[in-house]
Amino acid sequence: MTDDTQASALVSIGELARSTGLAVRTIRFYCDEGILESHRSAGGHRMFDAESATERLLLVRRLRAVGLGLGSITEVLHGERSIAEAVAAESARLDIEFRSLAWRRASLRAIEAATPARRAERLALLAAAQDGGAVHDCLIRFWRRILAPIPRSDVDKWVYWNVPEPPADPSVGEIVAYAELAALVAEPDMNRTVRRQYWRNRPELIRDPRGLYVDVGDVMVDVVPLVAEGVRPRAGGELDRFVNAHASARGQRDSPSFREQLLIGATDADHRIHRYWALTGQFFGTRVTVGQAHHWVYDALAYSTDLADTPAAVTPKGSPTPIHVIDTTLRASN
Repeated sequence: MTDDTQASALVSIGELARSTGLAVRTIRFYCDEGILESHRSAGGHRMFDAESATERLLLVRRLRAVGLGLGSITEVLHGERSIAEAVAAESARLDIEFRSLAWRRASLRAIEAATPARRAERLALLAAAQDGGAVHDCLIRFWRRILAPIPRSDVDKWVYWNVPEPPADPSVGEIVAYAELAALVAEPDMNRTVRRQYWRNRPELIRDPRGLYVDVGDVMVDVVPLVAEGVRPRAGGELDRFVNAHASARGQRDSPSFREQLLIGATDADHRIHRYWALTGQFFGTRVTVGQAHHWVYDALAYSTDLADTPAAVTPKGSPTPIHVIDTTLRASN
């Protein structure tokens, strides 16, 4: 206590407790934590400046009432953070906590909704995907590996556009779909299968991966409206540009034999790839996925080689089913 502090301005811990409605032990705890300053009387008792101590305790009480922790409150009282900053940080923390709780609730409901025969299978699926943010990161890493020859700065926009964000408040169907996406990309040979679909046959011959990435991307931009309008796979400018991009990247020219090479060992018909994009489509609504666009081009390529005389409006026996048919079927099965 300084010499100019008037004794009449000081109150005991008991008086402060009565005026603020706080317990004595609470005020003592705040003193020990450095939240509240006290002075010692000649007899060694804690004494407080009535006005400043009351004002500080009321602020602490109000901040505690809205959920702020003592660490954040201490930072506010010491001038290290404003009230607005502390509140914003707590709000952001709660957003994360609520998303986590919503994810857990949806998982439990999805397990309850499963038939007894499939409950163990669904439990295993969801137990491996209990963090939506972690699953999202896993999906992003998967696609970055697929497009690994391309600098990350060039592919991140593509990746974030084509990888769905985890729903903040997922339904049973959404959380099962998101968990299944995680399970698909975790399969040992899925990376190889999708890389083969994207880079096609003999990727080691590609001289300029980035140039091929850009050219194929431009083709997909023009294919997306065709898929959206329900145009069946066909020969034409889009397919020619796709083939030309792959041929030029390998130092070759478009020809019937080169088109056949693009189909050697093709993985486009792999049911897991179709399933991946069908599940992704559940989160994008009416937006056409890049997977649908790639499958459209693949079907057009198949028709232009082995089935050149078959009308594109008819699905030939033994050929891959057009992607929009597969997508509709898979959506119905969910």
